Amino acid sequence: MDLHELKYPIGEFQSQESYTPSEIKSNIQIISALPSKFINLLGNWDDHRLDTPYRPGGWTVRQLIHHVADSHINAYTRCRLALTEHNPTIRPYEEQLWAELPDAKTAQVELSLQLLRYVHLRWVLLLNSLDENDLGRTYFHPGSQKSFRLDEVIANYAWHSEHHYQHAFRLAQRNNWQ
Repeated sequence: MDLHELKYPIGEFQSQESYTPSEIKSNIQIISALPSKFINLLGNWDDHRLDTPYRPGGWTVRQLIHHVADSHINAYTRCRLALTEHNPTIRPYEEQLWAELPDAKTAQVELSLQLLRYVHLRWVLLLNSLDENDLGRTYFHPGSQKSFRLDEVIANYAWHSEHHYQHAFRLAQRNNWQ
C-alpha cells in the first residue's frame, strides 16, 4: 500500500460550490456517528495497539483520537463564532505540535472519546437547527486566507471524521485486530 493511500484512505477533501439539503443532512449524520464508531472500534484496544502509528511517520492511534477531539472542539467553536459574528477571523492552531504535547501522547483515549461524544451531541444539535441563511454564514481562516461557509465546514468535518476513522479502522484490518 502506498503512503498517499495510507495518508488519505478516502481521498483528499473536495469542496463543492454548494451543498444540497440532502448532502448537508448526510454530512451531519456522519459527524453525529463518529464518537460511537470510534468507541466501538477501540473498545478493547490495549496500549500497544493505541500506541501504534496508523502509517509510517504518522501519529499513533492515541494521538489521532486526541487530535480529532482537539479539531472538533475547535470546529464547534468556529461554527458558533460564525453564527454570532460577521465573518470572524478564527484562531488557527498548530495541530502537529498539539499532537506532540504530553497529554496527546500519553492520556487515555477514553478522555477524548468522551469529549467527542459530548461535543458532538451539542454540535449536531446546533447543526441540525441551521437554516439556509445560517448555512451561508462564514468565518475567515487566516492560514488559507479564505472564508469558509458553514455548509462547507460541515462537509469538511464529515470528511475529517471518516478520514481519521478509516486510519484506525484500516490499521486494525491490516493487523487482523478485529
